[in-house]
Amino acid sequence: MQTIFIMVKCELGKAYDVADEAVQAVEQVSEVYSTSGEYDLLIKCYLPEAADIGHFVTETVQTLPGVKDTFTIIAFKAFT
Repeated sequence: MQTIFIMVKCELGKAYDVADEAVQAVEQVSEVYSTSGEYDLLIKCYLPEAADIGHFVTETVQTLPGVKDTFTIIAFKAFT
């Protein structure tokens, strides 16, 4: 599995709607956090190793209603 984090800017007043839609409609989404600062949401996703991250982000996340912009972070290793 690949872990990615997607920071999302939403249309004004739409952050909760986008978060709800991401959790309910996108099976790869593990968690969604509301954040302060430049981005409104932080979405944690688990993708199969063979998945194309670019296609996933542009076709699945960026097309959610209310999404204005995204910034994707690819995680390499989790430390516990």
